[in-house]
Amino acid sequence: MATTTWQAPVLPAPSGRAGFGGTLRSEFTKIRSVRSTYWTLLALLAVSVGIGAAISAQTASGWSNTPPAARTPLDATQLSIAALLILGQLVIVVLGALVLTSEYSTGMIRTSLIAMPRRIVLYVAKAVAFAAVALVVSLVTAFIAFFLGQSLLASTHQSATLAGHDVLRALIGSALYITLCGLFAFAAAAIIRNTAATITAMIGLLFVIPVLENLLPWRNDLVRWLPSSAARAISVTVWNSGPQNSHLFSPWGQFAVFAVYTAVLLVVGGILFRKRDA
Repeated sequence: MATTTWQAPVLPAPSGRAGFGGTLRSEFTKIRSVRSTYWTLLALLAVSVGIGAAISAQTASGWSNTPPAARTPLDATQLSIAALLILGQLVIVVLGALVLTSEYSTGMIRTSLIAMPRRIVLYVAKAVAFAAVALVVSLVTAFIAFFLGQSLLASTHQSATLAGHDVLRALIGSALYITLCGLFAFAAAAIIRNTAATITAMIGLLFVIPVLENLLPWRNDLVRWLPSSAARAISVTVWNSGPQNSHLFSPWGQFAVFAVYTAVLLVVGGILFRKRDA
């Protein structure tokens, strides 16, 4: 009687190394599948638009009682997106930290590294996926806050339009600044690898140090080198609307200072992410 020998099916040969495209899609899936991402981004939108509208409405309601000397110059664009720049950056810093530290706290980072052992590819994919989401949400938030704020400021006859001087630069630049804040926190998270410590460090750099800087005798020379100064410079459309603006670089120059800080921190974070154990 003839016997048959069972053979295991032949698996296809490996088609190549795991690529960046697949890793990037995987990171977008992770961001979409986490409920906290939606709540955080919704908080960014609600806080930035809601408080920005409240500031604009308060300014408009008290405009008739404002002395003429205090009325000009009014930077209506910066006023409407002020909440995005002040509170929105705090929200995005939290999300930027959680993108990486949440995987360390749950041990998911080991699974991610098994699926993609090329650590730099994984690190870059995480950064790109997060930056894309942060930029889109920040842009939408900036424009909604602007249009709502200008409608509330219409009675002051000081409201701005998109065709106004430097208005588009302020809106797009503000969204880019918020995205940089998130990437700054993401890079810090790669270095610190602890959520609470990363957020505390970001609050110190972006909120506490600018306050302490005002108490120093050489504050006018120091202010242009602070990361947070990019927010003031990039969002201003009436350049003499702030007492310290004369000590800053140009809007994009000041933004470049923060971009360099972020790039350096991302490189350091990438090196440590590649070298250290998960």
